[in-house]
Amino acid sequence: MAIALAAAVLSLLSFGAEALAQNRGNVQAEQSEALKNRRPTTPAPPPVGRYVAESGEGFILDRSGRHPLLRFERRDETWVLRPSAAPRGDVIYRNDAGEQVLRVTPGGGMTVYTPRAPGGSPASFSGEGRSLTPPVLGPHLLFRLMAQRSYMVSQAVGGRLVEVNLDGDQSESLCVEAMIVATEAVIRIARSPTARQYISELRSITIVEGPRAGVTYARGRLTVTVDPSEGMAGRPSSARIIRAILPTS
Repeated sequence: MAIALAAAVLSLLSFGAEALAQNRGNVQAEQSEALKNRRPTTPAPPPVGRYVAESGEGFILDRSGRHPLLRFERRDETWVLRPSAAPRGDVIYRNDAGEQVLRVTPGGGMTVYTPRAPGGSPASFSGEGRSLTPPVLGPHLLFRLMAQRSYMVSQAVGGRLVEVNLDGDQSESLCVEAMIVATEAVIRIARSPTARQYISELRSITIVEGPRAGVTYARGRLTVTVDPSEGMAGRPSSARIIRAILPTS
């Protein structure tokens, strides 16, 4: 009886050792397979980065603040982007006129949409960039900038004086951004042979502060309202300003 009991104990011990060895082998095999399939991780780009599209256009993407900001090189306008979900986990970024500007995949792949590449052009990170948050100019530089923008618009419309006014005391930097965007929008219209007729009566461009961003154009006066509480998102883009000036079909 004692011999039989001892044999049974030895059998159980032997079975437990074999099971433990098999479990260890399975764990090691799983760890080896996991290491084999592990893909090298790509470091996330910095909050403010420079990107270059295959179409040749470079741009700065600033994701350091409340809203993503984008500015193409050799352009004066900074676009405030608004994200929305897309299929396959992608994120589409649009401007305030609803136009698609950027598409980003979960893996970090990026496609930028421009007039040169309306169907989209892949873009890749090329290095760190400078923040797109507008600086504060101060009274002297502000006056000079207003005079400069007035001259540029006046020349674009054929030499007729177009006044540029800024009436705001809560956010100078936001008003300056709106002034640059508004004057650029008017200049773009003036360069179009078919659209310039719609600013033939333009006499003034005025930037004001208010509870909600907006644009009105009537009797030769273009008024752009900015909302300081919304930061950079509180000023209309050039696309929205152009839509307010041109008649809808």
